[in-house]
Amino acid sequence: MTPPPPAPTIRPARPEDVPAVVAMVHELADYERAPEQCHLTEEQLTAALFAPAPALFGHVAVDRADQPIGFALWFLNFSTWEGVHGIYLEDLYVRPAARGTGAGRQLLATLAAICVERGYRRLEWWMINWNPAARFYSSIGASPMDEWVPYRLAGTALHQLAAQATAVTSPDT
Repeated sequence: MTPPPPAPTIRPARPEDVPAVVAMVHELADYERAPEQCHLTEEQLTAALFAPAPALFGHVAVDRADQPIGFALWFLNFSTWEGVHGIYLEDLYVRPAARGTGAGRQLLATLAAICVERGYRRLEWWMINWNPAARFYSSIGASPMDEWVPYRLAGTALHQLAAQATAVTSPDT
């Protein structure tokens, strides 16, 4: 019987991880049957993760050779009802060969620990409705938010609405 692979290590993403993470984002887009919608570049991810005031945060699961085998990309959200931040998980992905090693669970556990440590009250994400990971998410205590319906404004509709703005003022970000 083949022994199980060693448990991965979870750590914050580093600049040298960017090529592997971008490749995995494209693998995720393929898995979700939407490769033509994925346009992320290494330059874009580097700018988002490693700017002086980053808009995005990342953790990677690495193997014994310190090579990324999975990742979580996330950012802060804010609940006006609760008055505290939370974490929104944009993407979670583990390469097929590394599934079953605990990498996904440990990536989520790391984000849960960040929430608890910082006093955040929730960790949220969207999942494509046919993803078999739903069973895993349920097993860790997550539940779907059936009462909420996601909306998106993009492309032509976004530009048409923006053209109706009487003033544009952006806070320094």
